[in-house]
Amino acid sequence: MLYLKKSDYDIILQHALSGLPNEACGLIAGKVNGDVKYIEKVYLLTNIDESNEHFSMDPKEQLAAIKDMRANNLELLGNFHSHPESPARPSEEDKRLAYDSKANYLILSLMNKNEYVLKAFLINEDKNVIEETINIM
Repeated sequence: MLYLKKSDYDIILQHALSGLPNEACGLIAGKVNGDVKYIEKVYLLTNIDESNEHFSMDPKEQLAAIKDMRANNLELLGNFHSHPESPARPSEEDKRLAYDSKANYLILSLMNKNEYVLKAFLINEDKNVIEETINIM
């Protein structure tokens, strides 16, 4: 189970909307207690691909985020990205690029302007996708 503060959800949503028509991306960090993960900080990164179908995070921004996590005793929990024109589910490319079976992959679908959808996934070594419950508090 994954917990996300409403204020952090709003930050992710605004980042995704401001990145349109391209995908937006970032990292999530926090604390782990057994099977429960608490997102405590969201890092907004630049999609250097400037594409609406895929993303690559700026390496310098990634390094700065990791340093900040270490300085604040936070664990890297995973990443997020938006799907401007498709559902909140991992694409074949998302599955192919999933390198850490313990990481959460959050996808925010912007395709329905009346109802944005955020989902969280785990992707194992065999590229099987498991949806994880995400609670927005």
